[in-house]
Formats: sequence, C-alpha cells, structure tokens
Amino acid sequence: MSYRIIIPARYQSSRLPGKPLLDIHGKPLIQHVYECACKSTAKDVIIATDDQRIEEAVKRFDAKCCMTGREHPSGTDRLAEVVELFGIADTEIIVNLQGDEPMMPAGLLDQVAMSLENTPDAAMSTLCEVIQTPDEVFDPDIVKVIFDQSGSALYFSRAPIPWARGAYDEQNRSRISVNNSFRHIGLYAYRAGFLRRYPQLPACQLEQQEALEQLRALYHGFRIQVEIAAEPAGVGVDTPADLDKVREMLKA
Repeated sequence: MSYRIIIPARYQSSRLPGKPLLDIHGKPLIQHVYECACKSTAKDVIIATDDQRIEEAVKRFDAKCCMTGREHPSGTDRLAEVVELFGIADTEIIVNLQGDEPMMPAGLLDQVAMSLENTPDAAMSTLCEVIQTPDEVFDPDIVKVIFDQSGSALYFSRAPIPWARGAYDEQNRSRISVNNSFRHIGLYAYRAGFLRRYPQLPACQLEQQEALEQLRALYHGFRIQVEIAAEPAGVGVDTPADLDKVREMLKA
C-alpha cells in the first residue's frame, strides 16, 4: 500500500491562537504531529499552511512544507490545493492528519489508508470508536456516526444517533444505554481525484447546520467507508485543558 499524509496547519484558532506553534516539551505542537506521521508507512508527509511563522518553524525541523492560499474554508479545501500544486495523480490516497493531533497512533494512519484502498467504490474513508459514557452521547462536540452493514456511512451528527426510542432520558443519564453508539474520529483518507472535485461541490444545508464538512460528500452521493479504530485515537488539542493533558501524557 502506498499513500501520502498531508497535515493542514492554520495559525488562527478561536480557543488557542497560534496553536501549531505552542510548546510541548521543547518542540512546537506541529512537530509532534509530524513525528506521529513519520512513524506510519506513508511514503510522504507534507505540512500545508498559510502562515509564514508555521512555515519557518517547519523548516527548522526539516519537514516538507507547502504554502497555500489563505481563503480556504476548510482543511479539505487546503488539501485540494496541495494535490494540485504537487501534481498528485487522481488514484493516489491522501490521509488528512489534523495539525492538532500530536498523539495519533501511526497504526490508525495506516488503517484509514488501507480501508480506502480496500473499498474501490468509496471516495473517502474514516474511523470511529465505541462511545463509553452517556455524557458523550449528548455532547455536541463529540460527533456521532452511523453506518450500514458494509461500513458505508449513513450519517454524521452532533446529536445522539441513533436515537434509542424509550431508552434515552436526559434527566437521568446514568440509566442510558450507549450500545451501538460510535464517536467519529476526525481522521480521513481520500482519493486525490475526489479532493480535486470537493471544492466544486456546492455546500449543502445539512453541512452548514451541523458544521460537518463530510456531510457535503454524503449529500452529493459519495460513499464514505467507516471502520472501527484498531486502537485508541489519543488526545487532540482543542482547548487549554487539552494542551495541559497532552503535555502531562507526553511527559509520562
């Protein structure tokens, strides 16, 4: 199996400005993410950014960097530009590793790429894991996914899906069963040809309502293959509390 990893990294963040450059034990966060990617079997790792400060930091640890436009509304659009700039063939597999995932296991990068390679009629693949607690079911920051018997995604939502009629009680969550509830892991593999098409697909109302860009692909009839992750996905950095947690875990 042959694939590439692209890591989109923006400087702006509403909760953690300059997030890719935040220090974790003497290295910027983006370097930790890059080192995770390098442990995979990917043939190439590219960091895509629109900020000169990130580009300069990336050059200091000798990683490949691609400067992109500032106008991209999503990381997927940024990846599409990289595919064009590097002239990557339509049939190649591209894994999107978010620039705030410094603990993503290399095995999951390989897994999501292999999932797409093994599903010729899918445009994308992604991973999920079993939800463990009732609070996760109702947390809008935890995206849920449901899929059919062949692993094709049916829907992604910030709401509880599937809704277990008669079993969910927001007033008494301790009695809620979380069976058959899956948390979406924001790790994607794409065929490069689909990445070229994605920016031309009109945004849909579902995507805008849920603020989930993968719903655009489903709305326009593209298959997204979903697999249960073979190991825990690790901790991403969205908040100052996440940053403290990652610092402590990496120190240990």
